[in-house]
Amino acid sequence: MFRTGPAAAPFCAQNTGVQSWMPPERGSFVGRQQDVATLIARLQTERLVTLVGTGGVGKSRLAERAAGLLPPGAFESVHWAPLWSLGSRSLLTALVADACGLSDHSSRDPVDALTAWIGSRRILLILDSCEHLIAECAELLGALLAACPALVVLATSREQLGVAGERAVRVDPLAPDSDALELLTERAAAAGVRWENAEDRVAAAEVCHWLEGLPLAVELAAAQLPERSVRGMARLLSDRLALAEQPDSTVQPSRHRVLRTTIGWSHELCEPTERLLWARLSVFRSDAALDEVVRVCRGGPLTDELVDEAIAGLRRKNLVTVHGDRLRMLDTVREYGAMWLSELGEAGALADRHAEHFDAVAAAADREWWGPDQASAYTRLSQSHEDLCAALEHFLATDPPRAATLAGNLGFFWACCGYLHEAGHYLEECMRVAEAPAAVLAKLCWSLGVVRCLRGEYQAAAVLAERTRTEALRAADETLLADAAYLQGLLMLLRGEPQEAMRTADRALARPHATPAAAARCRLVRVFALTASGSVQSARVEAEALRADSVSVGEHWTRSYTEYQLALIALHEERSAEAAAHARAMLRDKRLIGDAFGLGLGLDLLAAAMAALKQGDQSAVASGAGQVFWEMVGHPQRGTPELGPLREDAECAARAQIGNSAYDTTFTLAALTDPFATLTDVLDVD
Repeated sequence: MFRTGPAAAPFCAQNTGVQSWMPPERGSFVGRQQDVATLIARLQTERLVTLVGTGGVGKSRLAERAAGLLPPGAFESVHWAPLWSLGSRSLLTALVADACGLSDHSSRDPVDALTAWIGSRRILLILDSCEHLIAECAELLGALLAACPALVVLATSREQLGVAGERAVRVDPLAPDSDALELLTERAAAAGVRWENAEDRVAAAEVCHWLEGLPLAVELAAAQLPERSVRGMARLLSDRLALAEQPDSTVQPSRHRVLRTTIGWSHELCEPTERLLWARLSVFRSDAALDEVVRVCRGGPLTDELVDEAIAGLRRKNLVTVHGDRLRMLDTVREYGAMWLSELGEAGALADRHAEHFDAVAAAADREWWGPDQASAYTRLSQSHEDLCAALEHFLATDPPRAATLAGNLGFFWACCGYLHEAGHYLEECMRVAEAPAAVLAKLCWSLGVVRCLRGEYQAAAVLAERTRTEALRAADETLLADAAYLQGLLMLLRGEPQEAMRTADRALARPHATPAAAARCRLVRVFALTASGSVQSARVEAEALRADSVSVGEHWTRSYTEYQLALIALHEERSAEAAAHARAMLRDKRLIGDAFGLGLGLDLLAAAMAALKQGDQSAVASGAGQVFWEMVGHPQRGTPELGPLREDAECAARAQIGNSAYDTTFTLAALTDPFATLTDVLDVD
């Protein structure tokens, strides 16, 4: 059952899983009960359903609602991929893979990797906002649906995708006299406004009629009611939307015009600072942290305090929502803001400011890697992934050397967060177009070398390691020389050459002035090499020293791999309880920084420790959960050579303890359960 491979080295992977993920609910859902029921039924009989309709008609909300009300067991998991944030068309597959929980560490074609990951599992994949990527979505879905027989796709788009077998479902506005009126009434009450008399109710119905039941338009209108009476709103809409100037007065305004008029009306009701913030917010490609909104959008009349006030005003008008410490704007509202940003002549300046901010975020994360802010840096860079891509694309178009610096700072983090395809794409592009200084080029080569290692492309990684060393020597940069040694040592470990890896690490550590982060990585290579060479006592001493140094500065990545080594050593020395404690410590760190590769390794170690402690059922649980993480990274279980026999012995021991049938049942159940939930359970034992 278990397969072993080449030696693993201290890498990271992405913090995703096979658990279902959906965006948070935005207020109560009104109307469309029959539409929801029909869509749920179609999702259980059709392979591809596309919700088609104009912007603001409620396609995404309908998709969310139907997915949330699916009967138990309808799908193994549900995955939501928001395509509106995608800037580079070439990264569509990577975005969908990320949404599906795949962090592929192989050199396979991305589409092949994604189809292998989905396989025969019954998964619901929701692609939201496909209209700007019609051809690309059609090509990807054609391949996925052909190769994955149980996959079901629900897409939202302003036009059909044109894929064979597609069932297009037209999403119309709400009925003005019933559902739209109920929505307006409910949203008005939430804003503290209630109809006082029959005239108000008639006016509310007129508002819904003039807005043609378009849900977003109704929501925006409701948000304005605290500022204007519903009767005044009805009169204003009648004046603005009536087509009296046209000969045929029976012609109704287009829904696009209705929505643009309503959004424009909301824009007019905003304070000048709110309008300016709205426009500037359009530069963000994903949900924005509130502190980042202030840093990027302030300036001119928008002081820090006025940014906070403007956010509050936009929230009252239902133009933005805030979830935790992150601000969200609907893409239709964002499009309008982008138009006004261009009208203001600020689009270029805001793109510069946005890119400069995220460049600074990446540089700070790189500086703070060895320290207490490491875990928060991983989280922030992962949350800001789309905006970091936008910053890179902006610099590639305007300042390629700056793009190269940013990509170099991001490369290792992205590799460790599982964004291997994105990291490889941008690193290669920067190396192709940027005339960068030697130090920047060395960092690009090093980061790309780590990516190639993770994907098993060792020959290409070796070339990049040597080039890293050459450029580091040219730059006379001791830290980059240490990083080159780390990459070379990594490759030697992977090739089963621990003595050579140790000598390479020792030469780097003998040189002065490398940063603590670079030195720690070389020390880690040395610990792995000592264990692989059979110098177990020395490996334990050095691992404990490196762990103590990591703990003293609040660092997690290096510490987690020292725990890995200490667990492995303890298992060899038959100190099973200590091995379990080290494995759990490793898993806590890996969970904190989002490392699926390391979680697979740690669960395998924990399974071995549980078997040694004669807890065969817990061993089977850990192995089953570990298997899911190995599938996430797209290759069979891997590890240092010492781990292979331990895996096999652990399985044999656990089967002997609880029997083959019980082991298979427990393993399979764990493999079919959300692995992060299982991880929480096994960590709560300690």
